[in-house]
Amino acid sequence: MKLATLKDGSRDGRLVVVSRDLRRAVLASGIAATLQAAIEDWARCEPLLQQLSAALNGGRATQAFDFEPREAMAPLPRAYQWADASSFLNHGMLMERAYNLDIKKDPGVPIIYQGAGDDFLGACDDYPVPGEEHQIDFEGEVAVVLDDVPMGIQPAQAAGHIKLLMLLNDVSLRAHLFKEVSIGFGPLRAKPSTVFAPVAVTPDELGPAWSEGRVKLPMHVQCNGARFGEPNGAEMDFSFPELVMHLARTRKLGAGTVLGSGTFSNRDYNVTGSACLAERRAVETIEQGEAKTPFLKFGDRLRFEIFGLDGASVFGAIDHRFVPAQV
Repeated sequence: MKLATLKDGSRDGRLVVVSRDLRRAVLASGIAATLQAAIEDWARCEPLLQQLSAALNGGRATQAFDFEPREAMAPLPRAYQWADASSFLNHGMLMERAYNLDIKKDPGVPIIYQGAGDDFLGACDDYPVPGEEHQIDFEGEVAVVLDDVPMGIQPAQAAGHIKLLMLLNDVSLRAHLFKEVSIGFGPLRAKPSTVFAPVAVTPDELGPAWSEGRVKLPMHVQCNGARFGEPNGAEMDFSFPELVMHLARTRKLGAGTVLGSGTFSNRDYNVTGSACLAERRAVETIEQGEAKTPFLKFGDRLRFEIFGLDGASVFGAIDHRFVPAQV
């Protein structure tokens, strides 16, 4: 099942069910007005939404209409909790090696920070930034949406609380990141609004590619129309159920919590490329003595997309550009 949120002038939009080919949609009226409402009442809403999805994909949804990604907000336009991990250890190792970082880590313990969940952006929305001097970067990730999770849950049980998957660009402002991390708090200014692909999907939509709590598919990343990388989610060192266990160790998690994987990163980065500028710049520093790839400028356009084993787009594409903020 695929779900999206259409713009209607409100903060939370209108929940729709989207066809598997991403061409048609139908309002979820009478089931749930918003995705947050649906995830909070998932036991009741999920089978009804699945029935509507079956009707839509079978051509039996009489009120169906064309789905336009540009009219979509983020599937969850805002979340009570947005937490993001760094679960691809290769990415961290490259950054540490390039910049001689001394990061205090416990082996086997994932790194997760809490971001801002109050202002998620849609896949095709222009992205406003106060200035290019903030060193604009991107990070291609996937995230899970959870229902209510009890404190102290273990991975085997945590897997059952993963209800939806999403594709995202976790925008980073590198001019602030190292300073904020070095003082022991943050990141804060370094992590502005996050951008999500137009459609959230239930894990079964990935078939065998959803395995061991990982999205085992390449993420296709383009910058200004040029190939940037296709790192695969299979190399995630901590699975999503393991991340959920870590996040819920000392507290329960509310329905609608969004938990990100961290930027996709593969050990054969010279073949697969990367999903963020910082990693490419780190590789250049290691191999050439200095970073040569510039940070983003106003007008630069990014595209992120994941294709399933059948070759079809899973989440739709993030396709957006960066513009000056009106401040």
